[in-house]
Amino acid sequence: MRSPNTIAKRTRRGSRGQPERTRAAILDAAVREFAQEGIAGARIDAIARRARVNKALLYYYFRDKERLYGAALDHVFSGLRQRIFAVLDRGLGPRQTILAWAGAHFDYVAGAGINPGLLSREMMRAGRHGSPHLRRLARNYFRPVSQRLIAVMQQGMDSGEFRRVDPQHFLFSVISMIVFYFSSAPLMRLLRGEDPLAPAQVATRRAAVLDLIAAALFREANGRPRRASAGRPA
Repeated sequence: MRSPNTIAKRTRRGSRGQPERTRAAILDAAVREFAQEGIAGARIDAIARRARVNKALLYYYFRDKERLYGAALDHVFSGLRQRIFAVLDRGLGPRQTILAWAGAHFDYVAGAGINPGLLSREMMRAGRHGSPHLRRLARNYFRPVSQRLIAVMQQGMDSGEFRRVDPQHFLFSVISMIVFYFSSAPLMRLLRGEDPLAPAQVATRRAAVLDLIAAALFREANGRPRRASAGRPA
């Protein structure tokens, strides 16, 4: 038998009396649905069931599916920006900052598990028909993060800690290493015969990404490449 507290919690989530809680539940459910089905295949009924709310509340908060989709994108990438800015604000040196950024980005994608699918679908959509959201995402999330990371890259190159590389291309390459692993997990499972999303496999991939960054970018005082530790960045 359900307890009165459980019934009360479910009732409150589906009401307009606690808008922040209800909105968060809807966005979490929408992110999962849109990542799996895209905006064309996603169903408002399915999102409402995931969020355990009345379907009318989705229209109350977001008016239509396109606005809900845009809010879901903002929900994902505002969380990523917040995580990365927390790393960039720590005042670490260039090498520690780049490793900490890559680790934070990896952990965010690994923790959510579905973010790569959401962005990939939006990029495909933008290529076919144009996106009403991509310009906003670039302005609010991608550009502010990349500008700060490029400054770190430039600092590292000027100090001799980093090889001379194109900062933007290097950052794109790092992000691709991270995102592709998770977006290609179904294929990797077939090819390798093991779950690439198992904790041990994810930890191995994380260490490999950080090691490759160090080998490709870092220099010692004598000009030789520097290797990253297999552990988490400081």
